[in-house]
Amino acid sequence: MSTGIQSSARLLTRAVPRKRKNPHVGAWGFLLPSLVIMCAFTVWPMVQSAVRSLYSVRDGVWHYVGLAHYAPLGNDPVFAQTLVNTAIFVLILVPVSVLLSLVLALLVNRRYRMTSLFRLAFFHPVVLPMVSAASIWLFLYTPDYGTVDQLLAIFGLQQTNWLGQPQTALFAVMVMTVWKQAGYFMMFYLAGLQGLSREATEAAAVDGAGAWRTFREVTWPLLMPTPLFVTVLAVVGAVQMVDQLYVMAQGGPDNATSLLLFYIYQQAFSFQNIGKASALSVLLIAVLVAFAVLQNWLDKKVHYEGDGA
Repeated sequence: MSTGIQSSARLLTRAVPRKRKNPHVGAWGFLLPSLVIMCAFTVWPMVQSAVRSLYSVRDGVWHYVGLAHYAPLGNDPVFAQTLVNTAIFVLILVPVSVLLSLVLALLVNRRYRMTSLFRLAFFHPVVLPMVSAASIWLFLYTPDYGTVDQLLAIFGLQQTNWLGQPQTALFAVMVMTVWKQAGYFMMFYLAGLQGLSREATEAAAVDGAGAWRTFREVTWPLLMPTPLFVTVLAVVGAVQMVDQLYVMAQGGPDNATSLLLFYIYQQAFSFQNIGKASALSVLLIAVLVAFAVLQNWLDKKVHYEGDGA
């Protein structure tokens, strides 16, 4: 009798369909903390900047001025020079950083006796705080007494005030920035190189392909998503640069090292022009969003072509 009751209970249990849990609930639960942080510290400040760009502060009172902060930007010579400086900085710094980090990754990708030491040496500038690194290079660039001028004096070359001349100040900051971030980008390339299939390179070697041809026709196409990602990081980092500019040159001389985010910092905290700083922030956000959309399109194109190949 009890056996029949148990079998009937089992049949009823099997007959009643169980409610399936929505898999999206768990996913949103894991994403919720990051989503809250992003909204609080990224989206909300962006909205605040867009709103504040439409107002002007007078005697502690906010007055609506519409697009009045955007109109004078076209006639601002300092803003024009800042845009030119930013463009030069990005167009030179990003290719040099991307290519140099790739070369470093190729050098330390193979196993040598000193490979670990070289990896540590190349990556060491990354762990230094930006202010400390800028201070070190500020000492290196010191006229007459700095290491750079001392080396030039050994070879009989003319000593230069690298950070005190408009012609050389921006390039001096570029050198320091490349030294600081090349090791960071190298790690992404190194991870990409070590993740590639060895069969492809071994097949190219069997076919008689040299090192350059193997890299050009096998390694580089398979590695393509990595330089795209590194380029995005380099562009965003170049546009958002403030620390080393403040320590090394403070935008000078004659605004030669004033970049866009540093100019926003000056307007907001040095000149207390919150409205103009907010308008400039909106323009910077628009540029970064446009670049992110372009990067997303290129990323999909690279991955789809790679999958199709």
